[in-house]
Amino acid sequence: MLWGDMALAMQNLLNLIEIRVYSENDKNVWDSFIDSAKNRHFFFKRDYMEYHSDRFQDSSLMIYASGKLAAVLPGNLNGETFYSHQGLTYGGILCGERMTTSLMVAIFEKLVDFLRSLGVRRMVYKDIPYIYYTRPAEEAAYALYLHKARLSRRELSSVIDMNSGLSYTKGKKYNISKARKYGLEIVESSDYEGFIGLLTEVLSDRHGATPVHTAEELKLLAGRFPNNIRLFTCLKDEEILAGVLVFENEFVAHTQYLANSDEGKSIGALDFTLDYLIKNIFNTKKHFSFGISTEDQGYTLNSGLVDSKEGFGARAILHDIYEMEL
Repeated sequence: MLWGDMALAMQNLLNLIEIRVYSENDKNVWDSFIDSAKNRHFFFKRDYMEYHSDRFQDSSLMIYASGKLAAVLPGNLNGETFYSHQGLTYGGILCGERMTTSLMVAIFEKLVDFLRSLGVRRMVYKDIPYIYYTRPAEEAAYALYLHKARLSRRELSSVIDMNSGLSYTKGKKYNISKARKYGLEIVESSDYEGFIGLLTEVLSDRHGATPVHTAEELKLLAGRFPNNIRLFTCLKDEEILAGVLVFENEFVAHTQYLANSDEGKSIGALDFTLDYLIKNIFNTKKHFSFGISTEDQGYTLNSGLVDSKEGFGARAILHDIYEMEL
C-alpha cells in the first residue's frame, strides 16, 4: 500500500473512533464488556474499582468504533498525569476479540489527542501480563512503541505453568513432608480479621510494611466477588499458622497475599498450604501466580522470596509499566 493510501486508511479509522469519559450510567455496559474482553480480569469490574473511589479520581474511558464499544481504559487522573490505574495492580486497554492492530494504532492516535484535551501531559500505563489473555492481545504494546513510550519500571513475577508438570525442590518436599506430622488443617475461610492480623504482624516485623487492604475492605470485596476472592487458612488447634488469599480468574489463580507465622515457618505450614492449593484446588488452571519478588521499582530482586517461589516450579514473567509524554 502506498503512503498516501495508508494515511487515508488511518484517517478513515480515526473518523470512526469516539472516546468519552466513563460515567456511573455506563456500569452495566462496562461490566458486560469486561466479561467478553480478551485480556479480562475481574478487578476491572466497577464494583471492585470503586471500592476505593475516595482515593482516586476515576477517569476511565469508553472507546467506540463505528458506534460500538471496542475497548475500555481503566484510569484515574492525578494532576496532569493519567494513570491506568493507580489503584490496580494492572491496567491498560481492555479490548474485544475483534480488535485489530490497525484499529488499536488509530485508537492511540485518538487517545493522545483526547487526553491532551483534558489537560493531561503524561500517561503511566500498567500493561496486563499475558497469562490473563484468552488469546493474543498485544496490539496496545505495539501502539505504545510507536508513540515512543518509555519502559519506566519492570517487575518480576513468578508463575507456575500448570500444564508443564510440577517440579518441587528437595527443600519444598521436605517442608511439606514435615508439616504433615503436625495435624494441620487447611480450610477455606471468611476469617479476614484473623488473617489480616497475622499478615499485618508479619509485614511489620519482617518488612516494615502494611497490607494494602484492610480486613473490612477484603470482606466487602469478597462479598461482591465470592467466586474470585478466596481465603485459605492453615490451622493448628484452631490457631491460624499460615494463610493464602487468592484472586481467581478464568485461567489464573494468583496469591494476592501470603502470611506465615513464626511457628508456621518453623514447621512448613505455608508450603504445606500452597502445595494443597496447587494440587487440589487450582489444579485445573493454566497458571498459578505468586506475584512479584522485586522492590525499588523493580531494580532490587528479593532473592530469598523468588527462590522460595521457584522452589514450587514457578518461573519468571514480567510486569511492565510504561510512561508516555503527550
